[in-house]
Amino acid sequence: MQTKNTKTFYLIPYFAWIILFVIAPIALIAYYSLFDLSGNFTLDNYKNFFTSVYLKLTISSFWYAFLITLFSLIIAYPTAYLLTKTKHKQLWLLLIIIPSWINLLLKTYAFIGIFGLYGPINAFLNVFGFGETQILFTDFSFIFVSVYIFIPFMILPIFNSLDKLNPSLIDASRDLGASAWTTFSKVILPLTTNGVKAGIQAVFIPSLSLFMITRLIAGNKVITLGTAIEQQFLVTQNWGMGSTIAVFLIIFMVIVMIITGQKDKGATSNGKN
Repeated sequence: MQTKNTKTFYLIPYFAWIILFVIAPIALIAYYSLFDLSGNFTLDNYKNFFTSVYLKLTISSFWYAFLITLFSLIIAYPTAYLLTKTKHKQLWLLLIIIPSWINLLLKTYAFIGIFGLYGPINAFLNVFGFGETQILFTDFSFIFVSVYIFIPFMILPIFNSLDKLNPSLIDASRDLGASAWTTFSKVILPLTTNGVKAGIQAVFIPSLSLFMITRLIAGNKVITLGTAIEQQFLVTQNWGMGSTIAVFLIIFMVIVMIITGQKDKGATSNGKN
C-alpha cells in the first residue's frame, strides 16, 4: 500500500504538467474558436474553414509538408544506412545532429545571406556566366531550407532502427540467393519501418505549421496553416478564426500520428513473417 501511494505521489507532477501545458491550452483554443471578432458566440468560424480559401490553404500545407518529408526521407535513409557502416558512426551522427542545436532563426538568416543576390550561390553562378538569379522567395528555397532544418530529425530514428537490425538476417537473405534490392525491400525496409514512421512524424507534423520560414525564406509566397494562424492572431486580430485553424491543425496532427503509429515487433518475428 505504501508503494502504491508513493507511485501516485510521483505521478502528480506528470499529470499537473499534462493538464497545465497540454489539456488547458487545447481547451483554451477550442473555447476561443467559438467566438467572433465582437466576442459573440458563433459557429461561423468552423463554417468559414470549409470555404474554398481555407480548403486550398489546407491542401497547400499538406502538399508542402509532403514534399519536405519526401525529400528528407530520400536523403536521410541512405545517409543513415551509410552511417551504420562507418567506423566512427556515433561521431558522424553527432556532427549531423549538432546543427539542430543552433537557433532556428539564426539558421534561417544564414540562408538569406547564402541565397541572396550578393550571396555565395549567386557569386558562384556569376563565375560561369549565369548572372544573378533570384533564389530567395521561391518554392525551391523554402523546401531546401526546410529539408535542411528537419533532416536530422529524420536521420536519427532511421539510424537507430538500422543500427539495431540483426546483421545475421541480412546474411541469411544473401546466402539464400536474394539480390541486393530484394534484401532491402523484403528484409531491411520492413524491419526499419518503425524508424521511418517516427521520422515521418518528426518531420511531417511540424512542417504543417511552419510560419517563420515561409515569411523569411519564401517571402509569404508559400502560405501554410501555421502562417494563417499567425496572420489571424497578429494581423487581423481574429482570435476566433485563428483558434479554429489551430483546432483543425491539431486534429490533422492527431490523424497523422494515428496513421504513422508504430507497432512494436521484434526483428526475429518480423523475419519469420
